[in-house]
Amino acid sequence: MDDVDAVQAQIARNMLQSGDWVTARLDGIAYLEKSPLIYWIIAVSYKVFGVHDWSARLPLALINIALCLVTARFALWTFGRRAAIFSGTILATCLGMFLFTRILIPDAALTLTIALALWAVLRLADSEETRPALWAYTFYVSIACGLLLKGLVAAVFPLMIAAIYFAIRGKAEWAVCRRRLRPWTGIAIVLLIAAPWHVLATLRNPPYFDWTMHSSPGEYHGFFWFYFFNEHLFRFLNMRYPRDYNTVPRVWFWLFHFAWLFPWSVTMPLAFGRPGESSRAERTRTLALVWIFFILIFFTLSTTQEYYSLPIYPALAILIGAQLASRERYPRWARLLLGAVFFAAVAVIGFLLYRTAHQPTPGDISAALTQNPDMYTLSLGHMSDLTVKAFAYLRVPLILAGAGALIGLIGMAFARRTTAAVAVLAAMMLVFIQAARLALITFDPYLSSYRLAEALEQAPPGQLIEGDAYYAFSATFFYTNRSALLWNGRSANLEYGSYAPGAKQVFIGDEELKSRWISPEQTYLLTYGDDMPHLKELLGQHIRTIAESGGNYLLANK
Repeated sequence: MDDVDAVQAQIARNMLQSGDWVTARLDGIAYLEKSPLIYWIIAVSYKVFGVHDWSARLPLALINIALCLVTARFALWTFGRRAAIFSGTILATCLGMFLFTRILIPDAALTLTIALALWAVLRLADSEETRPALWAYTFYVSIACGLLLKGLVAAVFPLMIAAIYFAIRGKAEWAVCRRRLRPWTGIAIVLLIAAPWHVLATLRNPPYFDWTMHSSPGEYHGFFWFYFFNEHLFRFLNMRYPRDYNTVPRVWFWLFHFAWLFPWSVTMPLAFGRPGESSRAERTRTLALVWIFFILIFFTLSTTQEYYSLPIYPALAILIGAQLASRERYPRWARLLLGAVFFAAVAVIGFLLYRTAHQPTPGDISAALTQNPDMYTLSLGHMSDLTVKAFAYLRVPLILAGAGALIGLIGMAFARRTTAAVAVLAAMMLVFIQAARLALITFDPYLSSYRLAEALEQAPPGQLIEGDAYYAFSATFFYTNRSALLWNGRSANLEYGSYAPGAKQVFIGDEELKSRWISPEQTYLLTYGDDMPHLKELLGQHIRTIAESGGNYLLANK
């Protein structure tokens, strides 16, 4: 656990320990950019199970299961049992669901609230619905919870998608839905759930209302401005400061969905066909298409990360699942294309295993990686660090991935019926996901500072200093539950909060580091290997290495 994982997990712990459930804090600095519900959920898990990395991940794992179940139930209501099984399987086993839900971000939970809200829209517009009140409440509670998970997009997406849907479908369906919406009750529900935190966060982090229309370093305008203007409006317009994020090129943002939905993306073109003759099927298809294209276009116009389109996955899974369920035989062209992909995968994996068969593997995988820090603000940026030599450290994951590709290749050669093909692809993905999990374990010394945290725990007490921004060694903070001074680390997510009146003074420069290093007090420093030449010049020979992991160091002054 490191980077975003450890940051989210530590915020939840800080809330639980401090009793302040309103203002998120890291290292004593206000962290104002995110909504709190994901922290609250993790903190409740800590309260029940204790503070562990697995108890931090447990809520998100349960949310992912709930998302797949809701997607399957949505498909069951519209297209029947077979489509439900296929849709749930597609969502659970596509590559993107693994990649983007293995980290502690609230996007899967946001996707769940959007899926529930949009399903509620269809139920409310269905004249045969027997429990309209339940679905009206579901709609409003989903929006309210989404607001506390990811901000305003949780309301913008369902409301705009619903508005476009009714504009396409006509007045008759809107009339049915409008009679059942209970708008005043709904507004009261949303305000009751979502408003208290927004009000308290504004009151506790003044100034209350600042309308400054630019974002600059060194300025502090309170929670209201930062959350609503800087984090929402200015991020959308790519005007936000600090710019501690990157954006995927627009063309790749669209094309990458063939990777994120793999292996089901091969049949993605089927999603845009008519899935059935019933009125309910046609309404669901229309809503799903609006759902998909509105979110894609929204983020095409904004700054975007690879995982921002996660909310469209249920819609794609339902449409693809419904189309496959309507076919007894899996499309021949899809089998041939997948077979070619799996054959190429087996060939590439075989080549890598042969090429690295006699490659020594000293130390950990960091010894064979390059570094591309400009890419690290993307969620999969570290993939660019891979070299051919690095695969020598990944032999077991490669063999397992090759076995998965071989299962897919053989399966596509013999599976003719759709049910058999879906089963083969799901089995292949389970094997592949396990291979990816093992690969992440191999990457752990490079991506996580857990081993440095272990060494720090065994060392005598002393002042901890961390080089660079808090995120750089966030696992150490989580696993040791310690605070630190941040050397040249006034950047990224904690920069804005550091300018708040009365903010804790945790940021130091070279001179203060040198002063503390030569003092009699026991002092430790977490640092990147790239900083070692500068440190030796700054601190001279007064450097003792306590531990090294992934090219990073835990140093001591004595």
